[in-house]
Amino acid sequence: QVQLVESGGGLVQAGGSLALSCAASGRTFSDFTFSDYAMGWFRQAPGKEREFVAAISGSGGNTYYADSAKGRFTISRDNGKSTAYLQMNSLKPEDTAVYYCAAAPRLTTIRLGYNYWGQGTQVTVSS
Repeated sequence: QVQLVESGGGLVQAGGSLALSCAASGRTFSDFTFSDYAMGWFRQAPGKEREFVAAISGSGGNTYYADSAKGRFTISRDNGKSTAYLQMNSLKPEDTAVYYCAAAPRLTTIRLGYNYWGQGTQVTVSS
């Protein structure tokens, strides 16, 4: 079973920054070639649907962002460390949500396209 583990969430004031990480691991990790998978970040606020935030191709050469993330968030990955990142700057209270990372066989913004999901990390932005 492949596991994705997010870290880096927390409480920050509006205008601040947070850096999220997503590390891939698992007993069958050898069957999961990290660089073969696109990585995405989604978020879910209380009472709302889980929404797309950002995604990056397996090679790291292509990225997609939600309009709400453009210019403030940066997605990246280190295939040597089997880890994806989301740098979040200029945070707003409306960015408060549980943030999930996910892996997909191809780059997509569609939630159903992702096979593996992490447990999520809470991000809270105070005003």
